[in-house]
Amino acid sequence: MVIFILNIEKGDFVTRKSHNNDIIFKVISISEDTVYLKGVYDRLYADSDIFDLVKTEEKTDDFFIELDINNDRTSYFYLPGKILHIDGDNEYLEKCLKFYKTNKIYAVGKKINENDIAKQIPLLLKEIKPDILVITGHDAYYAKKGNKNDINNYKNSKNFVKAIKQARNYEKSHERLVIIAGACQSDYEDLIKAGANFASSPKRFNIHALDPAIIASTIALTKTNTQINVPELLEKTKYGSNGMGGIITNGLMYVGYPR
Repeated sequence: MVIFILNIEKGDFVTRKSHNNDIIFKVISISEDTVYLKGVYDRLYADSDIFDLVKTEEKTDDFFIELDINNDRTSYFYLPGKILHIDGDNEYLEKCLKFYKTNKIYAVGKKINENDIAKQIPLLLKEIKPDILVITGHDAYYAKKGNKNDINNYKNSKNFVKAIKQARNYEKSHERLVIIAGACQSDYEDLIKAGANFASSPKRFNIHALDPAIIASTIALTKTNTQINVPELLEKTKYGSNGMGGIITNGLMYVGYPR
């Protein structure tokens, strides 16, 4: 990574010296000496003193995931699970949709603000009839507010819980509709209790933009009645079981013959 100090402007790619330049951000606005940032790959908003920032030429992600799912395509055909991906952030949504396309999975993407997702989910589920539902965007745990077990101390976890409950009103079975929910530092326990199969974030870690898509894609490409190895699946995500967790779930890909 090439790093150098320059005048900071809106749209620049930067890292924070105080955090060992660990995450690449895009500058979204500047107010005097305070710079407001958005993670390029991690689902994270932050602000920083302008003097803590350095520009970077590095704009490619060092996190690469290739789904290793081998199928016999000489005699059989495959119907992966259908995904509805609802995201509060359009840039992250586009990254995920590109990932689905690369893995030849049919996915419908909708950019919806986190506080509006619950209202729109019933109609979208009836229209699209997905096998897998992803509910994500931005979140944050405000440690200064108090206990991590209080959902009121999170930016959007309440909104995600409401959305999950609406989805479970539509389909109660965790096998007929697999739900992956949450974003950076989300209230993992409450998302799972609300009805998610997988959620973030057990250790209140940040998550990578693709983490929900990796889990959704693996389930979509795993044969029906085949149990997902949860620890193995979580190891495919950037921060492992610190960032994502979930329940044992079966795959949703149907296999047909002859091709």
